[in-house]
Amino acid sequence: MYTRKTSLLLAFLTWAASGISQARTLDQFIEQALSNSPLLKEYRNQVQVNQLDSFRIRAVYGPQVIGTSANMYAPTIKGYGYDNVVTNGALVSAVVGVNQQIVSQANLNTQFRTIQIQNESLGNTARLTEQDIKRSVSSQYIQAFSDLEQVRFSRDIIAQLRKEESVLRQLTERNVYKQSEYLTFLVTIKQQELAQRQFELQYRNDYAALNYLCGLNDTTALDLAAPPSQLNGLPMPEQSAFFRQFKLDSLMLANSKDLIAFNYRPKLSLFADGGYMSSFAYQAYKNFGVSAGVNLSVPIYDGHQRKLQYNKLFLAELTRVGYKDFFSRQYDQQLAQLRQQLNGTDNLMAEINSQVSYAESLIQVNAKLLGTGDVRISDYIIAINGYLNAKYLLIQNRVTRMQIINQINYWNR
Repeated sequence: MYTRKTSLLLAFLTWAASGISQARTLDQFIEQALSNSPLLKEYRNQVQVNQLDSFRIRAVYGPQVIGTSANMYAPTIKGYGYDNVVTNGALVSAVVGVNQQIVSQANLNTQFRTIQIQNESLGNTARLTEQDIKRSVSSQYIQAFSDLEQVRFSRDIIAQLRKEESVLRQLTERNVYKQSEYLTFLVTIKQQELAQRQFELQYRNDYAALNYLCGLNDTTALDLAAPPSQLNGLPMPEQSAFFRQFKLDSLMLANSKDLIAFNYRPKLSLFADGGYMSSFAYQAYKNFGVSAGVNLSVPIYDGHQRKLQYNKLFLAELTRVGYKDFFSRQYDQQLAQLRQQLNGTDNLMAEINSQVSYAESLIQVNAKLLGTGDVRISDYIIAINGYLNAKYLLIQNRVTRMQIINQINYWNR
């Protein structure tokens, strides 16, 4: 009896079967690669480390409480020993001291700004790393998908040749074709079957390389969905993550200059302590006390170290500008070259598509004539080989086109 439970079971099995046979997509592999990347995890951890450093800065410039204890006894035996005027004979101390540096809020903000720029730089580096991962995974995915396309095309060709082989066998048995011609056709089928096995092996190898690249421990080779082949819009250079790193480097150099300036300003700190300190020379029970004071440090002369540090920052800025200008020229040249390659590939593919159409028409005509014995098998084989070469060339140029688009889209972050 067809029950509701049976209906649910069949629905579940149908859903499970469709899920198993569903082709994997490029986005799924990219998501796995980004999730498994130890380098991206390191960047996220480093951001947290920098956050802890900001807390440490606040702690450093807060009150510092230190407890110290010094205990010493210098005996004089038969007139021999340390001079009692120097040692007082003994020293026992147990003191708790408090030290507080006086620092301006502008100085603190500059130090916090250093950490902020470091975190922004880490975030930008993480975005660039993501782009590298996406490009590498996409490139390998496209290669594996091209292998799968060759496998599918080879299967279709073999199936078609097997149908023709059945017709040729009957015609050969009726002496319409020679036995040698029929055997030549069988050799062609065998060659195509061997090529198919090679394509399948290459597909498994490239699929395994794709899993390895994404950090997946899997040896199975499933079907792949066609990768997206549209061009993404590119941001303006000043908004690109590839150029933002140069801006962050400039901000870091300017902030370093401010830090140097703060290091050469007068420094003021307050201190206080309280506890017990005695030499036991006189009324030791009264030697409990406190003290307080102010420390002032004023830089006067350091051998022109500040000027040398400024010169180092100036040279670093010149280096940054040089790298930025060179990268800008490379950026423009590479994009122009990739777009030129894309246009050339599109034009070539249009010609190849035309050639494939002619080859398909020639095969269809020869297939009809083959059934009546009005065409030589060798001519039919030549037509098949011409079609195969054109089709494989089309697949290769499709791959080239997708790889070029992948290279252009790499710069869209």
